[in-house]
Amino acid sequence: MNSPFSIPSSSRRIDPARRQASDTKPDGSLNDNDRVEIGPTPMAFAEWERLGLEPPQLSNMRQYRLQRIVDQLVARDLAGVLLFDPLNIRYATDTTNMQLWITHNPGRACFISAGGHVVLWDFHGCGHLSAHLPLINELRSGASFFYFETGERTDEHAKHFASQVEELLRHHSGQNRRLAVDRIEVAGLRALDALGIQVCNGQQVMELAKVVKGADEIRAMRCAVAACEAAVAEMHSAMRAGVTENDVWAALHLGNIRRGGEWIETRILSSGPRTNPWFQESGPRVLSDGDLVSFDTDLIGAYGICVDMSRSWICGGLDPTAEQKRLYKIAHEHIVHNTELIKPGARFSELTAKAHRLPESCRAQRYGVLYHGVGLCDEYPCIRYPEDEESYGYEGELEPGMTLCVEAYIGEVGGRDGIKLENQVLVTDEGVEVLTCYPFDSSFLS
Repeated sequence: MNSPFSIPSSSRRIDPARRQASDTKPDGSLNDNDRVEIGPTPMAFAEWERLGLEPPQLSNMRQYRLQRIVDQLVARDLAGVLLFDPLNIRYATDTTNMQLWITHNPGRACFISAGGHVVLWDFHGCGHLSAHLPLINELRSGASFFYFETGERTDEHAKHFASQVEELLRHHSGQNRRLAVDRIEVAGLRALDALGIQVCNGQQVMELAKVVKGADEIRAMRCAVAACEAAVAEMHSAMRAGVTENDVWAALHLGNIRRGGEWIETRILSSGPRTNPWFQESGPRVLSDGDLVSFDTDLIGAYGICVDMSRSWICGGLDPTAEQKRLYKIAHEHIVHNTELIKPGARFSELTAKAHRLPESCRAQRYGVLYHGVGLCDEYPCIRYPEDEESYGYEGELEPGMTLCVEAYIGEVGGRDGIKLENQVLVTDEGVEVLTCYPFDSSFLS
């Protein structure tokens, strides 16, 4: 089966000899085959060059992110922010270390003062992983105070860690005891409280810091999108009668990792009657020609950037049914209309009010959001459907440099088919730019 999308060929390729002769790679990272940091592979750099994409300059991207955090701290009169979420630590330091494992075993932490002093507590014996990053001023260990690691000594370790934080506050912030924290184990929170440290909302600090992307972050996202779309094309090629959903999904994983991507947050791919209701994850179901296949990438790709796009296909290249076409056209109209609403200054409530209205028969199984932010993962904001605004909605305003995903799931209660479409977009000074170029399937739209 031919893929509907491929990387354009070109005679303009990266010369391996030239690459080896240079001290740095196109993104400014050290050209050392034995480097320790995660990053794009030669395959990714070659594809990006053929596409005319400019990689980010990592030193600039890292400095921009740190300044965004500092600006949030100063604006809120906070002494600093203490981070445990590995994606927030990644944003602040561009370090990565066993990201999924650390998500449920919080053995790393990071402190950033309002003056920009950065302290990283890494997992024991891991100091070499951040040795290439000049923005980290101090490297420590000993941020583990969860039961698996510290057992009956958890409170002891939490108190020791909290005493280090207090020492940093005294040294870098004087009398200011207002510390933003994104999340922390109960023992750690109690230890900070006992020292008279005022714990403030670190999630707000980080989400608002991350919301506007700098020029190099946007370059990184363009590169990550291109790598993801190449992997999606490989997934499409793997889709055929006789293979399982997992076989198809594994092609996306393989393509992501081969290009220097990192992981996939979910495994949302389903086929046939499993496409309705949504959120069923890939499994051992064997595909047949004519099966509907719908998926959502939820992919953490190159540079740790999330690429969150969705498409629906028909296995075997057969024509969709009339019902599948009807649902697909609703989903397509939904995201096209809602994309056209995006512009700087648009209020979240305005987007909700003007959004495409789903047919009543499709509202009960609507997706959770009309739009959501995206960066290193799904991020602020969430902009809701009218049905959910009273319960979950909040106000805000779009700004240039924000990146969003525009979503649609269309499936009726009790129906067989569910269509999932989603694009990733950039808010520009003039309006909006669609970043995900992977084509919609024209057979559904005829």
